[in-house]
Amino acid sequence: MLVVLLLVLLTGCISSTRHFRGVEAVRLQVDGSVFDIRLRGNLAEAIRVNPQYAPRMGPLRARAGFAMAKVSGCKVTGVLGDQALMTGILDCQEAAPGAVTSWYDCGDVADWLKESGSAAYPKYECSPLS
Repeated sequence: MLVVLLLVLLTGCISSTRHFRGVEAVRLQVDGSVFDIRLRGNLAEAIRVNPQYAPRMGPLRARAGFAMAKVSGCKVTGVLGDQALMTGILDCQEAAPGAVTSWYDCGDVADWLKESGSAAYPKYECSPLS
């Protein structure tokens, strides 16, 4: 009985928030962090689903922002949240398109991109998983 209770409680840890309920997630691995990305309107949600020892918000914010941009095809103007659940604000010409169906594995290529007037983000290369 205890095992069943623990499984039910742990399942709630990776479920979407109320605003994104019912939206199918796209799983993306970026530089060792695995996220479930959901899109609705001009917002994106990234839930980190893999265990990591003492993750720092700075690198996670960059990885989650990249994952949100990759899935949505839009520019991410801000990422708020904590190490487990982050919400991104999307800047699209129109509402975010539906989620892509592939899973991706992305790795840091040790480059840094700098857009005019915005923060620097690491550059990633992604390849679809079969």
